[in-house]
Amino acid sequence: MALLDEAVVAGARQEKACEVLGLDVRTVQRWRAQPDGDDKRRGPKTRPANALNDEEKAKMHALVVAPEFVDLSPNQLVPKLADMGMYIASERSFYRELKRAELLAHRERSRPRTHKKPEERIATGPNQAWAWDITYLPAAVVGTYYFLYAVMDVWSRKIVTWAVHETQTDELSAPLVAAAYAAEGVQPGNLLLHADNGGAMKGKTMLAKLEELGVMPSFSRPRVSDDNPFPEALFRTLKYRPSYPDGRFASLEEARLWVEGFVAWYNDDHQHSGIRFVTPAQRHDGREKAILARRDEVYRRARERHPARWSSHTRNWTPVSEVRLNPARPRRRGEAGANNGATPHQAS
Repeated sequence: MALLDEAVVAGARQEKACEVLGLDVRTVQRWRAQPDGDDKRRGPKTRPANALNDEEKAKMHALVVAPEFVDLSPNQLVPKLADMGMYIASERSFYRELKRAELLAHRERSRPRTHKKPEERIATGPNQAWAWDITYLPAAVVGTYYFLYAVMDVWSRKIVTWAVHETQTDELSAPLVAAAYAAEGVQPGNLLLHADNGGAMKGKTMLAKLEELGVMPSFSRPRVSDDNPFPEALFRTLKYRPSYPDGRFASLEEARLWVEGFVAWYNDDHQHSGIRFVTPAQRHDGREKAILARRDEVYRRARERHPARWSSHTRNWTPVSEVRLNPARPRRRGEAGANNGATPHQAS
């Protein structure tokens, strides 16, 4: 405790000083609140009788770096030593001692796979970042499904293309994206396409088509739905529409007809909460500025008529200038795009 006080007086932060001493800040605060304010640890006063001695530790160190064992991890080495009639310590003791001695490392030429979070993409206009996914639509026969392919523009939330098929393959997704690319007039090198890790997203045909078009691919981490929140939110909105069938789609044609109606509603009628309650189509083609300006004028005039009814500013009708896909840090409430990429219901 005296060392902690000395460090804090010298200018160190208490949290950092506690970390160096191996203490928790809350523990120290609890000790301070007691009358004597002293160290209350109740650790062992003497060295445990069953602890490994220096000779045993040295033998462990020598074994793990020996040429015949250097490529073995402790969980492989311990059984090997048992086959040779040797026991020095348990597998857990090997791991603990090697970690203390900084000898614990991956020992094979291969390396464990690591999955980094996708890089942040900031969209400031349409056709800079698209996200897409595939969802199931129940077919007439129990256990069978149709597959809805949907590609949306992250900045405007507009569904730029869609299709319903009986299978999900990259042979179907590649021409779908290529057709949307041409229809939107995207320039090579300007578009990022984000998706999950399914075969339809990462197949050779799909990747070759993206390279041909000059589209940068981006993929979610395995089993991390938050990396692709925009299509997930779209599918939630789709399946909670009042007109969504309670049962199953009787045919592929019926499924396509229903999705066609949903897409028309979503793009042209659905006032999206994440983009100041304009429709995706209005934002995508640039009409949102005039719409939001008119709303702001309505509120300004209302405040002039009844100033006593307004305690501060009127409602914010400023267009959302940027949308972040896989933001590098959590967005604070009130920041531009604060509801983007947070949770599916916020992005819907």
